[in-house]
Amino acid sequence: MADIKLTLHKYIAIGSVLIVLAMTMLDGTLVNVALPIFAQEFHVSDSNAVWIVTIYQLVLTMLMLPLAYIGDLYSYKRNYIFGIAIFTAGSALCAASQSFGMMIAARAAQGFGAALATSVNVALVRLIYPPETLARGLAVNTMVIAISSAAGPSLAGIILSSASWHWLFLINLPLGVAAFLMAYKYLPDNPPKDHKIKPDWLSGVANIIVFGTIFYALGNLANKHVLWENILLIVSGIVVGIFYVRHLHGRELPMFPIDLLHNKLYTLSVITYTCSFVTQCMALIALPFLFLNGYKFSELTTGLLMTPWPLATMAISPFAARYIEKHNAGATAAFGMLVYAIGIGLLLIEPPAGPVAEWDIAWRMALCGFGFGIFQTPNVYVMISATPVSRSGAAGGFQSTARMGALTFGATLVTLIFAWCSSPTDAGSLTNGAPGVRVCLYVALFFAIIAGVFSLSRVKSISHAVKTT
Repeated sequence: MADIKLTLHKYIAIGSVLIVLAMTMLDGTLVNVALPIFAQEFHVSDSNAVWIVTIYQLVLTMLMLPLAYIGDLYSYKRNYIFGIAIFTAGSALCAASQSFGMMIAARAAQGFGAALATSVNVALVRLIYPPETLARGLAVNTMVIAISSAAGPSLAGIILSSASWHWLFLINLPLGVAAFLMAYKYLPDNPPKDHKIKPDWLSGVANIIVFGTIFYALGNLANKHVLWENILLIVSGIVVGIFYVRHLHGRELPMFPIDLLHNKLYTLSVITYTCSFVTQCMALIALPFLFLNGYKFSELTTGLLMTPWPLATMAISPFAARYIEKHNAGATAAFGMLVYAIGIGLLLIEPPAGPVAEWDIAWRMALCGFGFGIFQTPNVYVMISATPVSRSGAAGGFQSTARMGALTFGATLVTLIFAWCSSPTDAGSLTNGAPGVRVCLYVALFFAIIAGVFSLSRVKSISHAVKTT
C-alpha cells in the first residue's frame, strides 16, 4: 500500500512538471498566431508587435543559467513553485493589458516565471525518476514538447475563432493553479549538500549581458538599417563572455557550466543537441514557404502537412527510450539523425511536373519526425546522465539555453538566406515562388550530418561508461 501511495505521489509530481512544460511551450506558439491582432489592438506596427514574442524568448535565454544555478545552490522545488506563481500572474496581467507597454512588461514577467520553472525541469525529472527509467521520463518530456509544438497554432486558431485574444492567456490560470498545488505538495527536495557555497552574483550579471546582447543582436541581424549596431553588440557580448569564462575558472560551482564541458561525453552531446535544433528550426521555418508559394497549397493544407513531423516525434520517443535501456544510446541517436537526414534529402528532390500530392509530402515529413524522435531522447539521456546529480540544474539550464540559442541561430540563418536569395533563380528554389528554400534545406542537411557524426563519435565512450557503472 505504501508503494502504491509513493508511486501515486510521483505521478502527481510528474504531472505538475509536464503541465508547466506544456504551458511554457504553448505560450511561445499561441502568441505568434495572434501578432496581427495585437498590432491592431495596441496600434503598433507589425515589427513592434513581434516584441511580444521576442521579449519572452529573450528573458528566457538571459535568465535560464542564473536561475538553474540558484536551483543547484538552494532548491529546485522552490525555483519551480515560484516560477509557476510568477508565470500564472504574468498570464493574468497579459490578459488584463490595456496598452502595448503593459503587455511587454507582462510578457517579460511570464518569461521570468517560465525561466524559473523550466531551468530546473530536467533536474526535477532526474529526482523523480530512478536512473534505470530516466530515459522514459525524458521521452515523456520530448513528447510533451512535440505535442505542444503541434497543437499550438491549431489551438490558437480555435480560441481566436470563438473568443477574444485574452483567452490565449486566461487558459493558463486554472492550469497554473493546479500545477502549483501539485508541485507544492509532491515535488521532491534537492539531495543534501556537504557544505554551503557562496553565491556568485557577478557571474549572474555577466551572463545576462552576454546572452542578452548576443541573442538580441542575432534576432535583428537581418535588419540592414542597424547591421553594424548588431555586429557591435555581438562583439561586445563576446568580449564580456571571455572575461566571464575567465572569472569562472577555479570556482566550485560555476554558473556557466565549464566544469561540465570538461566532460567529453557531455560536450559532444551538447554539440549534437544544438545542431539538431538548428536543423529542425531551419526546416520548419522554410518548408511552409515551399508548401504555400512553391506547391500552391492552401493555408489549411500547409498547416496539416506540418503536423506529421511532431506527431511522428511524439509516437516514436517512448520506443526510443525503452530501446536505449539495453542498447547504445550514441548509436541509436546517430541512426535517428540518419533517418532525419534522409527525410530532408527526400524533401529536396524536385517533384515531377504537375500537381504535388499531399500524401507524398506528408510521409516525408513523418520520416523527418521519426528520425528526430529516435535521435532526441537518447541524446538528451546521454547529456543528462553524463553529469553528477548535484549539477542537474546547471545541466538542464544549459540544455535549455542551448536549445533557445539554436532556435535563434536557425531562425537568423533562414532570414539571412531569404534576404540574400531575393528571387527564385538566385535561391535555386525547388519551384517558382519558394525563395531560398533549397538553400535552407541544404544548410539544415549539413547541420544534421554534423549532429550524426558527433553522435556516432560517442559510441565507444558510452560503451565504456556503461561497463564501469
